[in-house]
Amino acid sequence: MEPAAPATTDPALAATLRDLADVALPAPVSMLPQTWGWAVLGAIILAAVAAALWLWLRRRATNRYRREALSELAGIEQYLADPATRGMALAQLPPLLKRVALAAWPRETVADLNGPLWVGFLAARSGGARLSPEFTRFFEEAEYRGEDALGLTDEKRARAYAAAARQWIEGHDVRA
Repeated sequence: MEPAAPATTDPALAATLRDLADVALPAPVSMLPQTWGWAVLGAIILAAVAAALWLWLRRRATNRYRREALSELAGIEQYLADPATRGMALAQLPPLLKRVALAAWPRETVADLNGPLWVGFLAARSGGARLSPEFTRFFEEAEYRGEDALGLTDEKRARAYAAAARQWIEGHDVRA
């Protein structure tokens, strides 16, 4: 069966078909927020992200000396296993802590400290880290002992001194 051909003979139908227009489509929906509240919320979120980034960068810059000291300490720890280099490595621990303290506190506060005053300074600013009496005795005497005498320290004890130094570098409280 063939489809029926459209009837175009009716003049009224032909006029109506000529007057028909396409379906009117609405304007596309905007992807931008329609109210000012969304703009304010976006600005608040952007400001919060910017503030968090600024604080993170500031804290990172402030703690740069800690990262550098921990990196140097990692290099020192490599020499603790060999008895021939252990004394040299242990002799580097007190100056490393002194440089960390000089980076964190004013020179007038730290530079002239030695012996019991230096150990008291370390203990007072150790943060949550508890300094053992053995650690404090080592750092009190290490300045006055030569590398040969420090080299007689066994590896386990030397690693404990390095671990205590690491704990102090990571946890010292600058506000104290």
